[in-house]
Amino acid sequence: MALQPSLRPLIIAGRYDAPHTIDIFLDYVCPFSAKLALAIDSVLKPALDAGGKYDGKVKAIFRPQVQPWHASSTFVHEAGLAVARVAPEKFWAFSLALFKKQGDFFDIPTSTLTPLQVREKLAALVAETVGQDKVQAFNDLLTLKSSPNGGVAVTDDLKYTVKFSRQNGIHVSPTVLWDGIVANEISSSWGEKEWTEFLAAKVVV
Repeated sequence: MALQPSLRPLIIAGRYDAPHTIDIFLDYVCPFSAKLALAIDSVLKPALDAGGKYDGKVKAIFRPQVQPWHASSTFVHEAGLAVARVAPEKFWAFSLALFKKQGDFFDIPTSTLTPLQVREKLAALVAETVGQDKVQAFNDLLTLKSSPNGGVAVTDDLKYTVKFSRQNGIHVSPTVLWDGIVANEISSSWGEKEWTEFLAAKVVV
């Protein structure tokens, strides 16, 4: 499906011009999304990336799925989009690290933190996974604008991802689309066997 050019780093596996598309809607603070993220890293990426069986045939797009009933969801997705700008080649590495440490950003651990403190914790993860040299640029993108309700530098990117989810009727994470159609059979519990069988049945190029 469509993806605005500035968000090309969200193509986390496969070539951008591959004819088949898997859209994967994930929330950084959703445990089921984290489970699926591990399968993406261990199964999908090797199959879709250079040298894989489906290299040039299938691409996978990470679709940020903000879930507002988790207070920190907006903040963590802003962080992911900021990393996509300052270090696009590290977007997936940062995302995977954030999924693995998502418990630090769950409701109770963040309940006594201010938004600035949450962003400081995210900046520390950027330093650890992306590089200390990118932290200032990351922080700049997440600095509130001078207008009282103007958001941050990646707010428009966040709006795009939220609008994309809404217009396609995506309500929960994880949700996976194959060539634009919801694939309800895909589960966060899928491993190599299930993904291998799915791709073998679906890829027609």
